[in-house]
Amino acid sequence: MLSYKDALDYIYSFTDYEKKTSFQYAPEHFDLGRVVRLLSLIGDPHQKFRSIHVAGTKGKGSTSAMIAAILQTAGYRVGLYTSPHLHTFRERIRVNGEMIPAESVAALVERLQPAVARVPELTTFEIVTALGFQYFAESAVDFAVVEVGLGGRLDATNVITPLVSVITPISFDHMEYLGHTLAAIATEKAGIIKPGVPVVSAPQPGEALTVIENIARQRQAPLTVADRAWTWRSEQMTPEGQIFSARPRDGDWSTYHLPLLGQHQLINAVTALTTVNVLRDEGIAIPTEAVTGGLAHVQWAGRLEVLSRRPWVIVDGAHNGDSAQKLAAALPSLFSYRRLILIYGALAGHSVPDMLTALLPVADEILLTQVDNPRAVSPEVLLAEVKAQGRQGVCIDNVSSALERALQIASAEDMICATGSLYLVAAVRAAWYKHIGAPSPPTDPR
Repeated sequence: MLSYKDALDYIYSFTDYEKKTSFQYAPEHFDLGRVVRLLSLIGDPHQKFRSIHVAGTKGKGSTSAMIAAILQTAGYRVGLYTSPHLHTFRERIRVNGEMIPAESVAALVERLQPAVARVPELTTFEIVTALGFQYFAESAVDFAVVEVGLGGRLDATNVITPLVSVITPISFDHMEYLGHTLAAIATEKAGIIKPGVPVVSAPQPGEALTVIENIARQRQAPLTVADRAWTWRSEQMTPEGQIFSARPRDGDWSTYHLPLLGQHQLINAVTALTTVNVLRDEGIAIPTEAVTGGLAHVQWAGRLEVLSRRPWVIVDGAHNGDSAQKLAAALPSLFSYRRLILIYGALAGHSVPDMLTALLPVADEILLTQVDNPRAVSPEVLLAEVKAQGRQGVCIDNVSSALERALQIASAEDMICATGSLYLVAAVRAAWYKHIGAPSPPTDPR
């Protein structure tokens, strides 16, 4: 029998677009026919459970986690499929919040291998998607909340016919793959819309919403836009979480507690609330107390996450200009601190100039580093952009050293904020736990 390490080595031996520095996002490379054939060879597991499909630029993971938490609190058995992972591959595939066991990964990969051998040119993500769907089917989930990997139209997950398609906020990201206009990007994201299947959209820029409306109309898919269906207001924000009130159109106000920080999470939460109402319209029983309880207990690491208080040590997975702007606005509104020490690292494909334009004005010290990933942008390249924007920074070769440098120069009244990619967040989290002598998060063998 394969070991867990053998299984991972096998999965990663295929083309992995999460690590490729350049590729063409086109049907010849992202061919849904391959996924359909692979799934048919293993019994079409994706047809054995009901699903919710989530695409978008920002908030996909948070929104997916909220929907899954609500459904689980309502008493359902719920699968959650997300990417990328922070520390271990097992995070990508969960049932009722529990990561897939390493033994199950190994056993499923071993069983998948004969089918994989019959489908040429499969990619890592396509194989992982099939593995996740098979695990959900064998785990007899009632629902699977499935997050898109990249784009939507050509994504390997786009073989499901969900109960509802969800599109979270769209902004500029992965432009070399998805297009250089919001309309082009929205066209790719809205590719998950299926004929006759209800669609929920988060509030969108006008250009993106027009595309979503047109595609939904063409496919006769009923569209509900969250900010047309709901009104909401923030009541209280603290470093521990936030309280907000919301009401559906022509409905009553309800109050919710959300442990995730940032105004943008309220948009994600209202998008989840809108999705819940659409599911109810589809005949799914979701009690009110399951909605409040699910939101109150949702967990999603690496998004405005507080690791320490004196000094503040914050990690956030912002990786485009819009999310960096929201982070820059959130920090002074949520926290009190004297100086901000920024640890920044990015991957190729992310909009470094836009992110730095948002982050540099709020940073007092700038530490530039890189993660262990082939797509990582070198600190020297980052420094050139920092200088182009009239600031100075320090290049540090690795994330652990960058965190140690930040801690050396920080007083108890300062803040250290690490951002730029989820890969950086994962590396900082691991370095932080090592620094304080705490157990490390589960990791994969190398």
